[in-house]
Order: sequence, then C-alpha cells, then structure tokens
Amino acid sequence: MPERNASGDDLLTSVTAYLMEQVRPRAEALDVEPAALREVLEAFCDRGWMAMRRPMAYGGPELDEASFRGFQEATARASGAFAFLQTQHQSAVAMLARGSNEALKAEYLPLMADGRRLVGIGFSQLRRPGPPMLAATEVAGGYRLDGEVPWVTGLGFYPEFLVGAALPDGTAVFGLVPFGDADQGPGRIRVGEPMALAAMGSAMTVSARLEGWSLPADRVAFVRPPGWIHRNDLVNIALQGFFAIGCAEAGLDVAEAAGRKRGTEATGRAVASLRAEIAACRSALAEAQARGEETTSERLRLRAWAIELAVRCAHAGVAATGGSANAVGHPAQRVFREALVYTVSAQTTPIMEATLERLSRRSEPLSEEV
Repeated sequence: MPERNASGDDLLTSVTAYLMEQVRPRAEALDVEPAALREVLEAFCDRGWMAMRRPMAYGGPELDEASFRGFQEATARASGAFAFLQTQHQSAVAMLARGSNEALKAEYLPLMADGRRLVGIGFSQLRRPGPPMLAATEVAGGYRLDGEVPWVTGLGFYPEFLVGAALPDGTAVFGLVPFGDADQGPGRIRVGEPMALAAMGSAMTVSARLEGWSLPADRVAFVRPPGWIHRNDLVNIALQGFFAIGCAEAGLDVAEAAGRKRGTEATGRAVASLRAEIAACRSALAEAQARGEETTSERLRLRAWAIELAVRCAHAGVAATGGSANAVGHPAQRVFREALVYTVSAQTTPIMEATLERLSRRSEPLSEEV
C-alpha cells in the first residue's frame, strides 16, 4: 500500500473539515440548485483545491494515492452533486498532466487549482462498441471532429472540456474544445438541454454534437492507442469504488441522525455493523488498487461490494428515517438516489456483471467473497 505523506494528510484534514461543516449541511440545496453548487465550486477555487493531483512542477499539491482516495470519499459523503461536478475537472487536471503537449500543460496546469482554468471531460463515448460516436479525421494542422458526445457534465461551470474522439484505426485523440454552443467557420458545436436526472442534476449534464469542428494540433493534449479506454477502466475499477464508499457513509450519517431522533437501539446496532463492513471494504479496495491490474477479478468483486454497500447503507438511512424519507427534500431520499448514480458511474460490462452476481449471491457469507 502506498505511504501517505504528512502534507497530504494535513490537506485532507482541512478539506474534509470544510466538506463536513460547510458542504454537507447544504447537500439538499446543492442537489437541485446550480447556483448553490457554483458557490461551493468557487469556495474550492478560492482555497486552491481544484487540482489535487497536479504535479508539484506546476504548483502541486500532488496528493498521494491514499490521500486522494480519502478526498474522493469525503466529497461523496458530503454531497453527491458536488462530488460529481468537481471530479470532472480533477480528472481533466490528471489527464492533462499525463499528456505529451508540454506547451498546453504549461498554459493550463498552473491555473487549474484556483478556477482561472476550469475544464470538464467528455470521453465515455470511447467505450461504445461499433462505429465511433465521435470520429476524428486527420487533416492538415490537426484533426476534424464529427459526431456526438452523449455525456458532458458542468455546462455553465466549465468553459471548456477535454474531449475524446476516435480515428479510423481506433486511436483516441484528446483535445480541448469549447463547452457550449460555438461556431468556427463551417464547424460548430451544439449542446443539448440539461438532462433530467434522478440525482445530481444541478451539475448540468448535457450531450454535445460536433460538426466539422477543427481541433488544431496545439489543442491536442495527447493521443492514445486503440483500446486505451478499456485498459484505463481496468486501472480505475477500485479507485471509483471510493465514491460509493463515501455514499455508504452518507447513508449511515442519515441513519444515525434518525436513530438519535427516534431513540431506537436497533439503528445503533445496524450502523455499527455496517460501519465495520465499510471499513473492511475500504481497506480491501485500497490494497487491491495498490497491487495493480493483476487483481482485476478481485477488484471487480470489491467494486461490486462497494456499490452494494452504498445501496444498503442508503436503504438503512431510509428505513431508520421512516415515512418522512419519502419527502423529496429529505437527505435519506437524496442519498438513496445518489447510490443509484454510483451503481452505474463509469460502469463497464464486467462491473455490471460483477454487481449482478453480487446481488444474486446475497445469501452467501460476505467473508467468503473477499
């Protein structure tokens, strides 16, 4: 397991305190009000917290993996909507930092922690089988982009997004394009209306269509070989599970609050049991993530466990709360809906299969599965 450094621990402590004290109490508003979500995003920018994995050469803080896992979990525990929004930009930072365009890195990375440069991402279409949804064609001086980006989050928050398009041989080209309606001679970008989602709709997720859009070579962040996204998904199987762990903790926060209000001992026993299970899952995820791709089968089972825990703990929050959990604005319902999102976020076919297998084998002891 990677070691944690003291500076990463100190930063994580500060960020977590802010999330629990300032963000979590506003989570219901953040789920439905883009303006409220913007205030939290601006607060993170003001504190320089929007580029947690940025290399030290560009200003840091380059959180170690263990601290970053803790950061992911803490954001999801405080507010699913904010976790969903900020992770788009945090991912763009990490991807640009690993890119090959040194001039672009020097232009963007120093400005990405404090809000001077905010960037979303749009490359899930690369996972789709068959003809590319967004095609890249090599032309003089760069590429032409044509097609659909089905999911881009952060309209109105992020002026640009890092898009992924496929060349005829499956090579993926990643570059920066405007996030919004834009015209460029004969080329254009058009975005759809914000999607009506069960949770996290305030993060403003849309589809985008690019027609004859010119991506100059100096806006190309990097190029990846065919099949890159599937290998990347293997690396991130366990890492994505920490959002589900944060959601599970949020469900138990709701259950604990209900237990204090109603004075039921059963709630306390359930919360203690589930918290112990969360700790075991968290530890196993971290160990598997550290060991790498040779643990793919194990990490799929652990990801499924984290997903199931998010749903079970959210359900515990609903059960402990009682009838008032059916109110649209109640935290129990919000967390239950967020568990749905973490069930399908960055889902691949193997993750879906592992989740369904987990759900269909609930009669077996958990200890035999991990």
